[in-house]
Amino acid sequence: MSTSCEYIARHFLPLYRAFVAKELIEKYGYTQEQAAEKLGTTQPAISQYLSAKRGRKGNSNYDEVEPLVKALAAEAAESVAKTKMTPEEFSDSFCDLCKKLRKAGKIPKSRRRTKKK
Repeated sequence: MSTSCEYIARHFLPLYRAFVAKELIEKYGYTQEQAAEKLGTTQPAISQYLSAKRGRKGNSNYDEVEPLVKALAAEAAESVAKTKMTPEEFSDSFCDLCKKLRKAGKIPKSRRRTKKK
């Protein structure tokens, strides 16, 4: 059994982080190391987000969810840059994304996986 939180963390958290990292670096002048520290991840992960090696895999409905994820990521990046949001507070912002994706009908309420025998 895979809960919706596990599904979302696997498929949407990397995408969300990628958009936030890109905003922090391009719009707010953060370095990759500074962005990594603020997002609670590593500089190599940020590098992979920026080069699209992370963040888009496994998202079969990428085109459908991208505008919403990108908009919420821009808001989170602004909060990180202007209010000095902590990594823990950034993690909490992901819950808002989850709720909005679910409300928009972009993800299932629960995900079930059958066990392999």
